[in-house]
Amino acid sequence: MENLSILNQIQSDVDNFSLPAFSEIPDIGLYLEQTCQFINQSLSPFSSLYLTNSMISNYVKKGIIEKPIKKRYSRQQIARLIFIAFAKPVLSLDNLKVAIKMQDESYSIDIAYQYLREESINCLEYVYKLKKQLDNIGTTQTPEKEILRNIILAAVHEIYLNSYFSVMK
Repeated sequence: MENLSILNQIQSDVDNFSLPAFSEIPDIGLYLEQTCQFINQSLSPFSSLYLTNSMISNYVKKGIIEKPIKKRYSRQQIARLIFIAFAKPVLSLDNLKVAIKMQDESYSIDIAYQYLREESINCLEYVYKLKKQLDNIGTTQTPEKEILRNIILAAVHEIYLNSYFSVMK
């Protein structure tokens, strides 16, 4: 199969992708199954970005995210879990904890999530060759934002490779 043809097939994934805005994440408190479904639906069409109920429970047990209140996950927890789904393919659990701690010390969860949302599209469009260079997101450039960009960029490269090889099969 021709390389350009493969690229066109997998670029449609990017065209159909956008994380929900922070305000679009349910704030009514979702149960575990609902949380998992919302996250996986938000991350489609990328099959390598997903969480399972047991993964989420494990992140709670390991203290990576807070325990749900009355078995319900808040908007902030769901936003954090979306980041975890992006980061888990490229970070160990220990490094994931460090990244989350760094985020907590630098930005509120809504600001950090908004950056994840914008930077994920930025990196996807760049890696999938829809633009020639990465844009600078926001008005400030901090080491924390650079680390997050690199996490997202690494995850997007993995997504790209998985998509490419999936089409090749």
